[in-house]
Amino acid sequence: MSETETHDSKCCPINKAMMIIGKRWTALIIRDLVEGTKRFCQLEHSLVGISPKMLSQRLHELEEHEIVRRKIYPEVPVRVEYSLTEKGLGLRKVVESMATWGEKWA
Repeated sequence: MSETETHDSKCCPINKAMMIIGKRWTALIIRDLVEGTKRFCQLEHSLVGISPKMLSQRLHELEEHEIVRRKIYPEVPVRVEYSLTEKGLGLRKVVESMATWGEKWA
């Protein structure tokens, strides 16, 4: 690319992906859900330092992007489980690559 050319950030696929998964905690939530279905308290326990409000916000954002599926069981008390959709499972290699890079270079 020449010096006069620039990336159109709206069309750049890396930028699009980072707008969704680049926020703090998001990749770690995906990492945990790659392992399987989790309840809110399991995610909260695994993600030391995340507030319940932030976890709820990130899960909601991932739901909006159809990366996470939330299933509500009509029990008393209500049970809610989170899992990755097919689109979310497509991020498995991304998260695994990040882990490999982190082990080697970080």
